[in-house]
Amino acid sequence: MKPLYILKGEVVHGKALGRTVGRPTANLKVDEGYVLPPSGVYATIGIVDGKRCQAVTNVGKRPSVDDEKNITVETFFLDLHEDLYGKRLELEFLGFIRPTKKFADLQEVSAQIQKDIEVAYSIF
Repeated sequence: MKPLYILKGEVVHGKALGRTVGRPTANLKVDEGYVLPPSGVYATIGIVDGKRCQAVTNVGKRPSVDDEKNITVETFFLDLHEDLYGKRLELEFLGFIRPTKKFADLQEVSAQIQKDIEVAYSIF
């Protein structure tokens, strides 16, 4: 499947909120020159150290966890469980899952990520 978008950058530290509900994310500091895809959640393939791994990526603001205006790119890997800080990450965006939405708390976010994962598997 040909990707809709490709982003590259370094994995940097975020707020580490996802790991508190079992959904740790890799926060991507996108290299200059890339145009971000529209805000929302996507089925993606992350490529780290030559390994291709299925993932779900959120691009945009994080209305459920803060009021910051910054756009972030955060990826939850479905089959990769290692420390990625400082590593180069390439993300291939394969399909749009849903728009960004605000949830009441991190438990609701985690439950929605599980639904997003199910949709992502149908895209892979």
